[in-house]
Amino acid sequence: MATCDTCGNDYDKTFTINKAGETGTFDSFECAVHAMAPVCAHCGCRILGHGVEGGGEIYCCAHCARHSGQEGVADRA
Repeated sequence: MATCDTCGNDYDKTFTINKAGETGTFDSFECAVHAMAPVCAHCGCRILGHGVEGGGEIYCCAHCARHSGQEGVADRA
């Protein structure tokens, strides 16, 4: 069995995720998201979808990007 990097649970069905050279072992997607998903530069929530990029930052949505001064961003085309 392996131990989850996030919660410490010793579990027989853990899985490993490799992201840009960073590796983590987790017992659930919830723990993996908590540890590895990017964080919105404006509101701090975890970004589970594509997000919106602007000015070298990533945001959860166009609203947060605009609130941070990014212009010309939209959630939909």
